[in-house]
Amino acid sequence: MKREFKCKAFWRAVLAELVGMTLFIVLSISSALGNPNDASSGKEVKVSLAFGLAIATLAQSLGHISGAHLNPAVTLGMLASCQISVFKAVMYIAAQMLGAAVASGIVLGVRPNGTDALGLNELNNISASQGVGIELLATFQLVLCVIATTDKRRRDVMGSAPLAIGLSVCLGHLAAISYTGCGINPARSFGPAVITGNFDNHWVYWVGPMCGGVAAALLYEFLLYPKFDDFPERIKVLVSGPEGDYDVNGAGDPPAVEMSSK
Repeated sequence: MKREFKCKAFWRAVLAELVGMTLFIVLSISSALGNPNDASSGKEVKVSLAFGLAIATLAQSLGHISGAHLNPAVTLGMLASCQISVFKAVMYIAAQMLGAAVASGIVLGVRPNGTDALGLNELNNISASQGVGIELLATFQLVLCVIATTDKRRRDVMGSAPLAIGLSVCLGHLAAISYTGCGINPARSFGPAVITGNFDNHWVYWVGPMCGGVAAALLYEFLLYPKFDDFPERIKVLVSGPEGDYDVNGAGDPPAVEMSSK
């Protein structure tokens, strides 16, 4: 933790999560508000595409700096798979929540006249337990995609990892948006909730995604594609981060971190 705390590259990564989350929420929530006169079913497709394309674009832009998690559930999944330190996970999640709150405040100030909504996630004629299940499954497939497509042990992955992850976000929205508004990102749900002061069933959008992210990481790392020979070294990552993360190009100028995985 001391090594990470003193490193400029670490704080640049935290800043990248803050900036990336701010841009992500502004772009995606703005698409969800859109034209107040548009009530067509195609709006769900537009919103799903906006969320997916925003993540793909920002992952491509910031992945080499912070790994572009832009989601506490993804960060927790990376922690569960021993790819980042506890300190980095805490700082990333704090930056993501702050960025989401700032972005929601910006959207509040620029939303169209006559629009009272702010992209707040709400349950749509389902119970809280059903909402948790939907959020868990939608986030599970997202975090599984993130960890699997960025696994350096693989030689069969072709194309763009950021695009694949963006499509996974889009898929999650297409499946869940009619039920829960599709959180699959606790920070995304937190931003509008804290600005509007509406925390009804807010716990659903934390418990579901966080459990889904951890479950996906543990299933992939220890059952689907296990690797146990370096397990002691991976446990050390939880304390000090991956060895050499901040030593490649000098004291403070490393290349990519988590987006290129382990």
